[in-house]
Amino acid sequence: MNENSRATTSVKVEQRTVMISDPGPANPLPMLGAVPESPYKITGDVPREILDGAAYGYPRSLYPYQLQDGYGRTRSECSLQTVVLENERLRAVFLPGLGGRLWELVDKGTGKNLLYTPSCIQLANLALRSAWFAGGIEWNIGTRGHSPTTCSPLHASILTNADGQEVLRMWEFERLREVVFQIDAWLPPDSPVLYVAIRVRNPNHADVPMYWWTNAAVPENPGSRVVAPADSAFASSYTDGISRVNPADDGGVDCTWPVNNARARDFFFDIAPETQPWILHADRDGDGLAMLSTGALRGRKLFVWGQGRGGRHWQEWLSPDGGAYAEIQAGLAQTQFQHLVMPGGAEWSWVEAYGNARVDPESAHASDWAAAVDHCSSRVRALQDEDSLAAAHEAASGWADQHQQRSIATGSGWGAVESIRRRRRRTPWLEESGTPFGKESITGDQRPWLDLLEGKGFVAADTFVNGTDWAELLEQCQHNAQAYLHRAFMKHAYGELENARVLYLESLKLQETAQAHRGMALADLSEGRAGEGLEQYVAACALEPANTALLTEALTAFLAAGNAQGALDLLRQIGHPPTRSGRIGFLEAAALAQVGKREEAAALLNSGVEVADLREGENPISDLWQQVCPGEDVPARYQFSMA
Repeated sequence: MNENSRATTSVKVEQRTVMISDPGPANPLPMLGAVPESPYKITGDVPREILDGAAYGYPRSLYPYQLQDGYGRTRSECSLQTVVLENERLRAVFLPGLGGRLWELVDKGTGKNLLYTPSCIQLANLALRSAWFAGGIEWNIGTRGHSPTTCSPLHASILTNADGQEVLRMWEFERLREVVFQIDAWLPPDSPVLYVAIRVRNPNHADVPMYWWTNAAVPENPGSRVVAPADSAFASSYTDGISRVNPADDGGVDCTWPVNNARARDFFFDIAPETQPWILHADRDGDGLAMLSTGALRGRKLFVWGQGRGGRHWQEWLSPDGGAYAEIQAGLAQTQFQHLVMPGGAEWSWVEAYGNARVDPESAHASDWAAAVDHCSSRVRALQDEDSLAAAHEAASGWADQHQQRSIATGSGWGAVESIRRRRRRTPWLEESGTPFGKESITGDQRPWLDLLEGKGFVAADTFVNGTDWAELLEQCQHNAQAYLHRAFMKHAYGELENARVLYLESLKLQETAQAHRGMALADLSEGRAGEGLEQYVAACALEPANTALLTEALTAFLAAGNAQGALDLLRQIGHPPTRSGRIGFLEAAALAQVGKREEAAALLNSGVEVADLREGENPISDLWQQVCPGEDVPARYQFSMA
């Protein structure tokens, strides 16, 4: 081979114009309520390991995070930073500004994108913090659900390792579990796979519940099948809980063909611990994404939206320009209902590899499931065997702490504040050489907390923190309404409602704020004092009548308490113009229906109500339609049922 024909890899930072819905500002209210993902009912032949993991580690709330729910259904052009890794066989495109998403993985031999990549990015309420979008490969950490960082920028740099290989590194401080995660991606010359090394570090003395699932969207079409090396799977639906099934023959249906599934379902393949974990998607030509990994990433999953009206509508909701997809995923545990115990001071790492296994379609699509698995196993080994994955893991571990070479993107400033806090308080932290959290990343979101750390006092903050150290610093701020308020938030997040109530009242004595009244409302409602709680919401909304997030939450609380007239009175009292679309419009229609004004409610629905942040698994507009328009078919635009 002469010098000019030598195999090479390029890593380029570029810009791409994409149609995207504006994420809007962060929700101003702290996330003090229950986590939106709830545990499933588990039945049948399910191992004790799954039962124990499902009962462990579920967080009370997502505090100190804030919702990302300011988006709508209008999209406009936006220039996004991309990082492109390319060799002779593959081209990989990453989006550091949107959770580090791997957006495209193109097999240059066939010209096929191995991932589902929609033509636009439409945000919707599927993540733990609401905002989420379909497509590509996503990294999920913390607890069950799409990650708190999935629509947030990550820190990113490009480093050159000892072999001269350029590596894309992305990292962030995850605030729920207070751990640091790191993603290193590289594409060796002439490699048929893209490597991604993941490292999670727990700097705390205490154990933390840990969760990781890598989520890949793949095209769904009649010629595509998903194969994994298991004879059974733990299947879940949105009505029947979780139980063991044969995915290739579940009630006479071969569910490994995504289009065969009538409803939304998850299939967690029961892969034997001694078997190399993998899962692949094979289209009619035998091409498709293969997800391989070292053994630490044990779990494999297939998710389908199903072919019902609701499933099809969700696909259209997430991809307005068309296109259908399924998901294949890889996780630390067998199922997504589990958390693992990550000891204090522990470091966990593994390597994932993605490529085109190029299976023989006749063999991979055989009706004999065992034969299909045997064939696909041989193709996976040919693509990348276990020894090669182990070698890649060892190599990545060798440069995991290598200092970044060239910074290309900045994540949040919370890691920098955490680093400063821990060093000042002399509590455990971690080696930052490979994942630096520079003070230059600190913005107005973190500035009030940095000032508090540096002894400059505390005026107010629109963001939130958690932990004993912060509470102690706030206690030193005497006769400070905002300090009382943020201490109340922390107590509330811990479930110490009486202590939170005392602090809310102390804050209100010094300064009447909507946030303190809202906190009191939540505390009252959670303890069964509906009347007092609703009165607190009225007081909160009177102080901030333009706070749509607060009004939405208050109206929802009135309806949940069976006080629909109170909801309508609140809309009138604050002078908020009744919107004929969006969630407030839906809540108004629901209130009208509850007070017997069915025709007015029907008129609102017929005029068109579009709830941009409709939650995955919810179908409230359809339910309301059937109540106020009996005998009329539910319009397709209101059908989101996943059952």
